[in-house]
Amino acid sequence: MTRIAPKDPAEALGGKEAAEFARRMMGYIPNSVLTMAHWPELLDAFRGLVSVIYGQSRLDNGFKRLIGHAASLAAGCRYCQAHTGHGAIEQGIDPAKLEALYDFENSELISDAERAALSLAFAAGAQPNAATDAHFERLRAHFDEREQVEIMAVIAMFGFLNRWNDTLATSLEAEPGDFAESILSSRGWDRGAH
Repeated sequence: MTRIAPKDPAEALGGKEAAEFARRMMGYIPNSVLTMAHWPELLDAFRGLVSVIYGQSRLDNGFKRLIGHAASLAAGCRYCQAHTGHGAIEQGIDPAKLEALYDFENSELISDAERAALSLAFAAGAQPNAATDAHFERLRAHFDEREQVEIMAVIAMFGFLNRWNDTLATSLEAEPGDFAESILSSRGWDRGAH
């Protein structure tokens, strides 16, 4: 059971615009957002960060969700695994590619560039952090510095979200929960505390 109850969406989001933003980004209003709403300035700042990371950028948003999924797998956050897996599919990632993530170094479905980013996401999402200079040498072969910063921004955002949702035992919403139970459970996923 969640340790801090989410606020009511109508009260938490202060109007239609904020609710529509969440629905545009996710298709539903995440309980993590509704919990952040207890501190409106935090929610506004987080919404700004998400807008930049998933807004106009050089990297595909589906790929960014794969990166978030890898970081969340490394961190062990079941809530974020459900969200990122669901989000990747919603952003057009083939379910076979999501499945290939579990053996990304050997899969023909994952490009060398994607392998470099996913390797960093798994290493940086681990505790203690296992990122090395070699990860960045591998990234530089495929991504310029701006793109490397985008990759790191996704990993860092999920570092925050992994800690937030695992610590609070955030209740998982129906859409990503149903997705995870039908797709990710074959890889050992379960709701855990969520």
